[in-house]
Amino acid sequence: MSGSHTTGTTGTTGTSETAGAAETTGTAGAVQATGSAETGVGWWAGNSRALLGLALPLILTNFAYVALTTVDIVMLGRLGAVEIAAAGLAIALFNQLRTTGTGLVTGVSNLVAEARVRDDRERVGALLFAGFFWATACGVVFCAVLLLIGPLLVLLGQDPEVVRKAGEFLMVLAPGMLPCLWFQNLRHFTTGLRRPGPLLAITLASVLVTIGLNYVLIYGKFGLPAFGFVGVAIATVTVFLLSFLAFIAVILRDGVLRPYLTSPDARRWSGDAVRSVWRLGLPISGTYASEAGFFSVLTLIVGTLGVEALAAQTVLNQIVYIVFMISAGLSHAASIHISEAAGGNDYATARRTGLLGTAWGVIAMLVVAVAYLAIPDPIVSLFISAEHAGNADIIALTVTGLLIAALMQVFDAVQNIGNGILRGIGDTAGPFRISLVGYWLIGLPAGYLLGVIADWGVEGVWIGQTIGLAATAAILLVAFLRRVDRLHRAASGAPVPEPESS
Repeated sequence: MSGSHTTGTTGTTGTSETAGAAETTGTAGAVQATGSAETGVGWWAGNSRALLGLALPLILTNFAYVALTTVDIVMLGRLGAVEIAAAGLAIALFNQLRTTGTGLVTGVSNLVAEARVRDDRERVGALLFAGFFWATACGVVFCAVLLLIGPLLVLLGQDPEVVRKAGEFLMVLAPGMLPCLWFQNLRHFTTGLRRPGPLLAITLASVLVTIGLNYVLIYGKFGLPAFGFVGVAIATVTVFLLSFLAFIAVILRDGVLRPYLTSPDARRWSGDAVRSVWRLGLPISGTYASEAGFFSVLTLIVGTLGVEALAAQTVLNQIVYIVFMISAGLSHAASIHISEAAGGNDYATARRTGLLGTAWGVIAMLVVAVAYLAIPDPIVSLFISAEHAGNADIIALTVTGLLIAALMQVFDAVQNIGNGILRGIGDTAGPFRISLVGYWLIGLPAGYLLGVIADWGVEGVWIGQTIGLAATAAILLVAFLRRVDRLHRAASGAPVPEPESS
């Protein structure tokens, strides 16, 4: 599931969550080199340790990033149903465009890595400029779209009061698109140079600043006026800008990175570099946009069902998005291991690693499902206060959604990891095509038919969403197995052997 992520984070967030991963690929490669010689319990145990060891720091970084929007949702939940619905709608639209823009600059890391290997310092500087060019172009266009789209939401069946407040929120939040995308460009630039910097530390600091600013701006402390729920938008934009400036400061203090940032090449137009970033980033951006758009359209459908339904959707999306960070880390870790195996034409190991990563994703989601089924009310209550009038209905709806999510997140994890393992064997276009089928041709119609036509309400939309994720997961997994089998036959002329059982 794609949410306020993307981190980056973000179903395809594995590509963008590369902080620290570049430094660990050597170890991963060593594991893969010996992995193909082992079978049975020894192989699965050894590679599980390597996979989880690489995934853990990625998951922690993802958690820190998602904590930013989680803080916003939790504090909005203390204000009331209309406020959380309006802000949730605005954030969903913002994240749809932010995710698309992040995808476009994600390829900067790969291009910079290639230039670094060739010791082409001019190319590295040109790619940094190109990334900033596309981040700025997207930021300006997306900011304008967010400012213009607010009033049009009434035409899509949204509650007029919710639309009015969402428009107020977007007026403040929209300019934050620029520093947000600038930060993402720097993130991928430094990752390509194998010096991602203290991203986790910067993100954790951002969480603390967000909590403080939200409290001060919502309730009016230290002599400042109380901005109410718009204070959350002000805090978010401020944190985006401060995070970008902090990253700049880190780079300027790094003896390796500073020359690239201050180089004349980083301020000079290079048509080739700009085109290269566009060509590589476009399919990634398309995949990100497809998934994020799927959830945004479902949110709009839910918005036609009432304020309580939209508020419940906002809370449920945030809960699911937090857990999604686990599969995002596993997706990227599995992708790295598979790339190492494929680089040595060891497609038997690549195949087993894809299945191993998928298995760990399912296991993790089943553990989370137990919590959903055992204590749904306490989980939901963390995000919205029952003290406010009307919130009892929202809590009841969200609890029901959490029970559906117990199954939905299993499929969500498999489709997320499916994207990563396909990228690991060099397929970047396949996930985009598959997303169009699974999300838009299956999931969206199912959600509309069950939620609106069959009058099952928001629960029907959630069930339809689950169907779409299940279809996407199945197609991605089949696509991975077929592609890795073809690559194995091409490399060895023999069928892919099944992993031996212990």
